[in-house]
Amino acid sequence: MKSAEAVDVVIIGGGIVGTVLAKGLAEKVGLSVALIDAADPKQTQESNTDFNPFTDTRVIALARRTVAELSSVGLNLEDVAKQHNGELPPEIKHIEVSDKGHVGLLNLNSDDYHIDAFGQVVSLSTLTRLAANASSAYQYIAPAKVETVTQQKDAVNVALDNGERLTAKLLVLADGGRSGLAQQVGIAKTVSDYKQTAIVFNVHAQTPHQNKAYERFTKNGPLAFLPFDSEIEGVKARGNGFSVVWTVETEAAKALMKLTKTEFIKALQNAFGYRQGKILRVSELASYPLMLVKAESLTSHRAVVVGNAAQALHPIAGQGFNLGLRDLSTLIDVLSASSSAHNAQQNAADKREDNSESQAVPEYLPERFDAGAFDVLQRYANERKQDRNNTITLTDTLVRTFSNQYFPTVIGRNVSLLALSMMPQAKKAFVKHTTGYGETPQINRDRNAAR
Repeated sequence: MKSAEAVDVVIIGGGIVGTVLAKGLAEKVGLSVALIDAADPKQTQESNTDFNPFTDTRVIALARRTVAELSSVGLNLEDVAKQHNGELPPEIKHIEVSDKGHVGLLNLNSDDYHIDAFGQVVSLSTLTRLAANASSAYQYIAPAKVETVTQQKDAVNVALDNGERLTAKLLVLADGGRSGLAQQVGIAKTVSDYKQTAIVFNVHAQTPHQNKAYERFTKNGPLAFLPFDSEIEGVKARGNGFSVVWTVETEAAKALMKLTKTEFIKALQNAFGYRQGKILRVSELASYPLMLVKAESLTSHRAVVVGNAAQALHPIAGQGFNLGLRDLSTLIDVLSASSSAHNAQQNAADKREDNSESQAVPEYLPERFDAGAFDVLQRYANERKQDRNNTITLTDTLVRTFSNQYFPTVIGRNVSLLALSMMPQAKKAFVKHTTGYGETPQINRDRNAAR
């Protein structure tokens, strides 16, 4: 498709964040959008080293609110089943949090909060392809890389390596922060290295998962098991599969990655225990370093960062992707409300002119809504501030608390887990944050919730 010379919004980054945003802004707000992606959408070979969003082998846990917000932009997880022989993404109905070698234990059941599930587990590449194929309302330019970005008073100019040139009222960076474009548009970032590495892989266990997820804290770092049936060595899991994120100190991760599969399974079994019986199979391993990367500002002149480009979090408690999706829903809502208000003002001004009223129009209104106007972006930044700060603080505190073997800290966190397990209001607050908004009133229970 030939690119337009001028659009309302240019989005850089064609992963799930950029793709969902492009669909939402084009279809729900009615803006003209161009999505620029460096990855080749025609690539189909899965990779454990190159995280192309269309072939990324990683699995993500979508919080309950995230599932609802994806549905609101026309992305229903039921459609994922059409790509997988009718197999729906597994729901998380039970969560067990434990501290290896200590007494701290917390169990959460979705029925207790009058919700059908805490969330669902889905392949990142499957979700990205679902989103990419769900709309033709925006321009999609790929593979293409940004060569230069120039911010002007009334627009942002973007030059691509394929020779195309675009101008937009608003530039959205959804590229995960790897390109350095945020710094080019004046958005600085702070980096805190956790000196840990996440090893990601799938396993088959001896017993069915029964929609249960685990977060187990070990001396090296957290170990997360999410219910997810994958194929390993030609064998498809039948309700006994898990996606695993094993967080360990970087040097320990290097040693683990060098083990044979038999040795690796033995080490994993020792860390996780026999909650699901024996671990039967393990897939190929992928890994990536962990750090907290936080944009000091979400906006600059006619530019905004979203998703991992705004904040890259530790995978503990699975909050990073869900926080990024809330960036999108807020930006869509803000632009939708601002566009509607502009159109209402414009219609009112037109009526006054048509009626030849003597009173003057208060100020000039541009005919076209300006998606990159200062007041619009400031409203977005203000609305994201509290949720963003709270989630970053929660994640960072969990990392530093549960990766620390200092004896008083170990005692404190186990006391906290035990106290949390015995305090309904505290558990409710924890569920509220980790699901995006928590329990629903009893009279508004989900249709599938246990009664």
